[in-house]
Amino acid sequence: MERSAAPPHPFFPRDLVIPSYVPNDRSMWEILAFLFCASGVFLALTWLITAGLGSWRRLALSWFAICGFIHGVIEGWFSLYHDVIPGDQSLLSQLWKEYGKGDSRYMIEDNFTICMETVTACLWGPLSCWIVFAFLTNQSYRFVLQLVVSLGQLYGAVLYFFTEHRDGYSHSQLGHPVFFWFYFVFMNSLWIVIPLALIVDAWRQMSTAQAHADKPLKSKKK
Repeated sequence: MERSAAPPHPFFPRDLVIPSYVPNDRSMWEILAFLFCASGVFLALTWLITAGLGSWRRLALSWFAICGFIHGVIEGWFSLYHDVIPGDQSLLSQLWKEYGKGDSRYMIEDNFTICMETVTACLWGPLSCWIVFAFLTNQSYRFVLQLVVSLGQLYGAVLYFFTEHRDGYSHSQLGHPVFFWFYFVFMNSLWIVIPLALIVDAWRQMSTAQAHADKPLKSKKK
């Protein structure tokens, strides 16, 4: 009896069985163009509506606007349709199939990725949008929100990398310049580097506010 042919999919490890997989009919460049153009629109709009704030704050709010889009729409799509994505040809499903070349856990209904992306979509997506609103309307809790969301993003990204590290980076073509280094490492590292900077920012702002609030108490003690 002849051995069956290799699985007709681009994911790793190569012995994964994904019987429902249908190849994308959009190119990698079309999919990436959609992702970066959509993100660019959110960045540009947020930059415009935050005129009057400092450049750092405008960039931070543009980041949260992009996070609201990515968490709420793209990751929300995965949370809802993870079971049909390998065979689906809608644009967002094709985006996930393209990304799956860098992490095939998204093609096999991996429990960790489903749970992580569901939490991310339901919590960090809406809260990211709320942060933009809170800063635009000068709400007193704005830095609390920034701290909470950034801590959540950082924690999720660390777990994301650490779980794959313990699996021996078996769900990607290790060392591939696009699928491993760009999709898996670079794009996810953004959710470590940027939240760390925003945590420090929120820490400083809240510490300064608390020090100011403590001054009357110190004066009374004297």
